[in-house]
Formats: sequence, C-alpha cells, structure tokens
Amino acid sequence: MTTVRLTMAQALVRYLAAQKTEIAGKTVPVFHGVFAIFGHGNVAGLGEALHSARDALPTFRAHNEQAMAHAAIAFAKASRRRRMMACTTSIGPGATNMVTAAAVAHVNRLPLLLLPGDVFANRRPDPVLQQIEDFEDGTISANDCFKPVSRYFDRITRPEQILTALPRAMSVLTDPAQCGPVTLALCQDVQAEAFDYPESFFNERVWRARRALPDADEFAAAAEAIQEAKRPFIIAGGGVLYSEAEQALASFAAQRGIPVGETQAGKSSLPRDNAMNMGSVGVTGTSAANACAEEADVVIAIGTRLQDFTTGSWALFKDPTRRIVSINTQPFDAGKHRALPVIGDARATINALQRALGDTKAPSDWTEKATRERATWLETSASYLAATNSEEPSDAQVIGAVMRTSEPRDVVLCAAGGLPGELHKHWQAGAAGGYHMEYGYSCMGYEIAGGLGAKMADPAREVIVMVGDGSYLMMNSEIATSVMLGQKLIIVVLDNRGFGCINRLQRGTGGASFNNLLRDTRHETLPDIDFAAHAASLGAIAEKVSGVADLETALRKARASARTHVIVIDTDPLASTDAGGHWWDVAVPEVSVRGEVKAARAAYETSLEKQRLGD
Repeated sequence: MTTVRLTMAQALVRYLAAQKTEIAGKTVPVFHGVFAIFGHGNVAGLGEALHSARDALPTFRAHNEQAMAHAAIAFAKASRRRRMMACTTSIGPGATNMVTAAAVAHVNRLPLLLLPGDVFANRRPDPVLQQIEDFEDGTISANDCFKPVSRYFDRITRPEQILTALPRAMSVLTDPAQCGPVTLALCQDVQAEAFDYPESFFNERVWRARRALPDADEFAAAAEAIQEAKRPFIIAGGGVLYSEAEQALASFAAQRGIPVGETQAGKSSLPRDNAMNMGSVGVTGTSAANACAEEADVVIAIGTRLQDFTTGSWALFKDPTRRIVSINTQPFDAGKHRALPVIGDARATINALQRALGDTKAPSDWTEKATRERATWLETSASYLAATNSEEPSDAQVIGAVMRTSEPRDVVLCAAGGLPGELHKHWQAGAAGGYHMEYGYSCMGYEIAGGLGAKMADPAREVIVMVGDGSYLMMNSEIATSVMLGQKLIIVVLDNRGFGCINRLQRGTGGASFNNLLRDTRHETLPDIDFAAHAASLGAIAEKVSGVADLETALRKARASARTHVIVIDTDPLASTDAGGHWWDVAVPEVSVRGEVKAARAAYETSLEKQRLGD
C-alpha cells in the first residue's frame, strides 16, 4: 500500500478537494470552497493546510461566523444540494457562533460541513484558552452544542480517525434522505499531527444524486388513491426543487388538471404562468391555494415536511375523509399524520405516476374551480401590489415595485419578519429557484449573508435581498464580504422602525404594542439610524428613497451597478395583506386583565376546534 505522510489537516483538505459531483454532464467539485475565520484553534493547523491547497479548494474570508455559515447554507440551497461549502472557526465563540446556522441547515435539510477547532486531545495545556469545562465530564467541549443540530457529529482526537469520519460525513451530506449539517470538531493539536495516509484515500470520488424508486406496494396504493380522487390537490415542497422535478411536476399537474400549492421552500417549483399554479398554501397562502386545500379529498404532498405554516396548524384541510399521499425521500417526513407514505425521489416518483395513471384526470369541475380561484387571487394580489404615492408604503407595495423592475431569472431572497408572508403570497417567480426563502427556521440575519451565498452559487442571476430593519441590524457584515469578493447584490431595506411583524401578532392575540416597535420600547432617545450611510461605510453603493416611484428608479439604477447596491425605504409597520392566509395556532393566555386578550382567547378556543389531528 502506497502512503503519503500528511498532517491531519492537510489530509482533510486534500480529501475534500478530491470530492466531485456531476451536474449537466460536467464533473465539478462538490465543495465550492471553505469559509474561514481563523483563530488559535484552527489557524496553525487547518489554516496552513488551506493555504497550501488554496487553488484546488478556495478559502473565503468572512466577517461573522454565523453569517458565513448562512452564506454556505444559501449556496447549497441555490445549488439544489448538489454542491456545498465548508466553514471553519477557532475554538470557543467562533465555534458556538455557528450553532444557530447549524440549526438552520438541520431544519431545512441542507448540506453544510462545519469544521470548528476544539480543545487539545492530549490535554496538556488544560484548560486551554476559551475552553468550556464541565465539572463532571472531561470529554465535553463547547462543540458538544452542535450535537442536537448536526445530522452527523464526530470529534477527531487522532489523525487516522478521518479515514472513517470523512466518508461518513460525505455520505450524510450527499444523501437526499439524511442530508443536513455535519460537524467534525477538530482538536487543535491533532490538526498538526502527521500520519501515513493511504494514497487511495485521496482518489477522486464522484457523488451522483440518488434517485430512489418507491416500494411497489406503497406506490400502487398511492396511485389508486389518486385515481379515485374527486378533488386532488398537490403541495409542492422544497424536495421538488432539490430533485430537479419542476418540469415533471408542471407536466403532471397540467395533464391531470390538478391544482398545486407551494410551500415557502417549494415556491418557484412552477412558473408564474402555469395555469395550475395556485400560489402559496397555508398560513401565508393565497385564497386560491387554500380554497383548494380546504376541499381536497386527496392531498399529494411532494417533498414537504408539512410544518404548521403549510397545514394551517392542521386546521386547513376540512374534508373529514381526506387522505394524504406523502412522497418523500425521508420516511420520518413521509409518515407524518397517518399519511400514505411513498418513499422515493420526487422526480422519479412523479414520472412513475405519469406512466401508471394512464389518462386519469381530475374532474373538470374541480379543475375549472381552481382556474377561477387563481384568476380571482391574481386580481386581488394586483390590488395590493399596485403603486402608491404614500411616503410609507406597505411591504406589498414595495414588493410590487421590485417585481415590476425584475427579470424572470432574478432571485428574490428573504428569511424572517413580515416579508416572508407577503412574498409568499405575492411574489411571482419566473424561473425555478427564483424564490429563495429560509423559513424552516425563519432566522433573522440570514438575508444578506444568504444573498451572498446564492450569488456565489449562480453569479449570472441577479440576487435581490429584501430585508427588514430588524434583521439588518442583527447581521449586516456580509455586505462588506460581498464587496470584497465582487459578488454584487441588490439589497432593499424596508425600515418600519422595529419588529413590525411580531407587533402585529402581539396585537392580534390581544396584547398591547410592547417592546417590538422602537417607539413602544423602554428608551430615553429613539435612535435615528441611517441605514444608507451604514451600508456605504461597508463599501456598498447606498441610497435612501422616498416612495414607490423613487424606489423603482433606484432599482433600475441598481441593476446597472458594478457592486452591491443598498436601497432603503421607510414602510408602514401596521399594514399587511389581509386577503388570503389562514389561522395559525399561537396560544393566547387563559387569564388576563385585558379585555382584548379575553376576546382573543375566546376566538382561539373556537379555532382550536377546527384542528384535525391524527385523523
């Protein structure tokens, strides 16, 4: 056996650089590169290794550990889980800063390789700087925080352990069913230790997308249920896009006359001009999709984990006899709520259904109803998106301006606050992947960093980040990184002077406006934040506009900008789209001195009766 003597860090980097995937017939690296913020736990070992391999495995410097991991997650999402990035930090706060991002990747089933530094395996300088000590367990370090939010976790305490750890990590990162974050905690002394590794360990490996076919009996039962359906309805989740099944779904829905509702992750599965595209479904759904969901007797869930925003907290589906056919690569998701599980790849399963169903179609009156509902919603949506002369437009009116100045291949990206609901209802994606929303974890601060990752994944597409002032203040440092890397973004900052979305939820559940809008917080002086000046200080082109007309002018100018362009606009913190949507289970206090809370509690108890759990 031929061997090569390398440090553990050098071997790890060489292995990662040798991993490939095949996209459109072309072999490309699985890892686009490594985001790194160096510290005493990784600069000497992994830092030296990355420098030596910087051409084969590029290293990108970021400004915040959580943000760079968000960017890596967005890169993987925009790459449909076919390509990914790694992130490395020092021991201590650098590592724990990535825990939130790991949770984002875990919830959203997205590949992310985390390589935090760790304590000394030999324990000679114990305790080392930044070490978390457990009084009863000497094996604990700060990196144990990653265990609940990692699909696979390992601590490398000997250099030869990567011979088994790295292949296991790649198996998880590339498995459609198990996909999620992997954490390899790298003891800092072990990073620098040498070992004679087999040369064959570094042979190029091509990882291809696995397209599992469903079990014959499960498939037959699902096909029979669909054939018998009088009011079938499809829910398209993120798995449609990750499987590259959008064309198969479009053909299936059109040929069968079955309306389709899209989750936040699944939005852009169908183009905006598809007649069976009812738009968003659930709590932030359109009236068209929700009307179909309420009456559906067979719900065909494709690549979705059916979270509460999709199901209206399990009160959306009104037909007491309705059945759910759940097509998913992961049995955990496919079997939820007594669904008929079909464990398989979305595209392969849809194509198999096309062959099996023959000339089966939904009843014409059902398809016609869906068509009418769609037309009605589009008219309703247009009224909310229309331009206004108001100095403080609604979020929907700002979205309208962005849509009117966008191109079909553009990507709109967001994550948290009131914007996801407005975008889910109103945004009309022109191409697959044109709607990028992190709403599984709804993580404030994802937006700008996520925009950077999406742009790195596909520089040819214009990436438009829409972000509220609250999220902007939480995490904005990757504006500087986007400028540094030459990855131009268009960032629209909607300033409603606080957390407007949660203020509306607070009021909607009977509470008084409190601690959400800046004006309703404990303060001596309200801050007058100049977001445009701040963005400019990070290297962006930046301007503040007044009203929708000026916003449209600025957006057209931003498209021609050579570097990241930030546009700030004041918006109304109280206005939101009251059309469409559905009840969401948010518990209201049983006891309160406020009459508004008592009224909200009574309404809440009435709504609880509509939930259909376990049937």
